[in-house]
Amino acid sequence: MAYVMSRFPKLTETFILYEILAQESAGVQIHVFPLLREHEEILHPEAQRLVDAAHYQPFMSLRILGSQLRMLARQPGAYLGTLGSLLWANRKSRNHFVGALGIFPKTVHNAREMERLGIEHVHAHFATHPAAAGWIIHRLTGISYSFTAHGSDIHVDRTGLAPKVADAAFVAAISEFNRQVIVDECGPWAAKIVEVLHSGVDTDHFRPQERPRHADGRLRIICIGTMHEVKGQAYLLEACASLARDGVDFTCRLVGDGPDEPMLRATAVRLGITEQVVFEGRRTRDEIAALLAETDVLVTPSVPASDGKREGIPVVLMEAMASGVAVVASRLTGIPELVRDGETGLLAEPRDVVGLAGALRRLHDDPALRSRLAAAGRSLVQRDFDIRRNAAALVERVERAVAR
Repeated sequence: MAYVMSRFPKLTETFILYEILAQESAGVQIHVFPLLREHEEILHPEAQRLVDAAHYQPFMSLRILGSQLRMLARQPGAYLGTLGSLLWANRKSRNHFVGALGIFPKTVHNAREMERLGIEHVHAHFATHPAAAGWIIHRLTGISYSFTAHGSDIHVDRTGLAPKVADAAFVAAISEFNRQVIVDECGPWAAKIVEVLHSGVDTDHFRPQERPRHADGRLRIICIGTMHEVKGQAYLLEACASLARDGVDFTCRLVGDGPDEPMLRATAVRLGITEQVVFEGRRTRDEIAALLAETDVLVTPSVPASDGKREGIPVVLMEAMASGVAVVASRLTGIPELVRDGETGLLAEPRDVVGLAGALRRLHDDPALRSRLAAAGRSLVQRDFDIRRNAAALVERVERAVAR
């Protein structure tokens, strides 16, 4: 089986890495074909072996040019028809059109390489360029393919989505919300192709830990994610300032980095909460597990970004819930399918600072509520969002596709 993704390895997309590792544990031989190589300062140790064996390709080389000539000589109709259909399907979006044209030569080369390796199925993560690559490979070789649709890959620009869905063996939507978005875009016929297959986390690695006993009554808050508008950290800082004005004792750790970090640091200064807010920077999976063991509440204050980006279901919510940590999240996209308000966590409307602060105040004042939500959250993640179960479900769909 081949995996295609935009960039690899990417620290903020560990769900792909651990899905691959779960597939390998189930006996599937995986080859990784990233469209781009990501040069990360921090690399999960488990990723190194896959990085060393990954099939990285430039956009053009003599070998890639040779693959175009050989494929054109062998299957001129398929080659030209695939290229023409690809560009036509993406003609209304400059980003999709340029991206499709850019990945086409290396994907043709990868198609020949996959034939040589005996690849039986291609699975792509994200409905944009990776799914386009799977579609190209399928059209040129007949190898079945599928893709997972996550969040902004279908919420911002759905240009060219219908042909990719139509030719896929199946499409995995990480939530029922995403499934309905795809069906609404493509038409009722897509309902037979698109199904909900959740992302997952390792519920053995992320598990409840013995938490330190604190007599100070302080609420320990954490927010983990890239510092970008779509993550909504600025609204969390405003909520924290409200808590401080009301005399609530708390600390708030912000884990991650990104383009909004300078603005967020300035916001903490403006709000006068620099003593309560700690910027932790990037952290590895093991370090995040350790931080969650010291945390009372994880917050994901996601918002629709100005460019249309929206989160799917943040994996960090699953990690926190699996770790026995109470969560507060935004009522947005597929998030309520995981965070069920008052049952497995608390929800606030996007950008609702008052609602966010109110949820945090409730969890500060009611430790029993924190415990009840945390236990229910852990149970739900074990049942529906466990990486091994969900990887096995994906393998079962792939085996059906290969058999057909």
